Amino acid sequence: MRPYSHLIPRMLVLLCGAILLQTSLHAQDSQRWRDSLAVLNQLIAGSSWSTDLHLRKATANLQLQQWEYAADEYSQVLQREPHNPAALFYRGYANTHLRRFDMARNDYEELLKLVPRHFEARLSLAYVLQQTGRRQEALDQLNQTVELNPDSAIAYASRAALERELQQTEAALYDWEQASRLDPKDAGFVVSHVDLLIALNRREEARRVLDAAVGRGIPRGWLREWYDRIRKK
Repeated sequence: MRPYSHLIPRMLVLLCGAILLQTSLHAQDSQRWRDSLAVLNQLIAGSSWSTDLHLRKATANLQLQQWEYAADEYSQVLQREPHNPAALFYRGYANTHLRRFDMARNDYEELLKLVPRHFEARLSLAYVLQQTGRRQEALDQLNQTVELNPDSAIAYASRAALERELQQTEAALYDWEQASRLDPKDAGFVVSHVDLLIALNRREEARRVLDAAVGRGIPRGWLREWYDRIRKK
């Protein structure tokens, strides 16, 4: 198991997937969404404006990874309803996939003005800020994410990954501890914590973290690679 060295983008996929998407589509799912898209196109063509229909069409576009079409649908919705939260968030998500990070940033920031506690939007904003080299601003967003969501393991883990990149090692170690406390069965948080301790040559401390994880019920076999790394000098 690899450490969460790129945890923020992975968390983006996880969070957005929990709301709407799967990271991969079976052929039958793809065909089902294509069929739905064909029906929605007919309904849209034969009726007056319906925000619901356009949002459903955009959902099908996202499911089929048709990012440009999805962004266009959300733009149509936002022309009529500038403050539609779903359209703002998912247009930002589509633009992130299109690597139009400035446009995605604008959508996430606008959404956060409307819904300051929107967890996924703030995490997504932190990601696009990183992608445009604004790592300190990204950290500011993650600090707010943790403040607003003190019981979220993902919030702490996302901040820890960035803190390590910024070489704020003690802060990162603290956040990995908090992530594991909040989600004690997540082996990924453990190995990221241990990986950093090994990099700092704090091997005995790393061993204690591994032993504690095994004591919490994480299979020792999942952590064997990290026990082996501790023994290597």
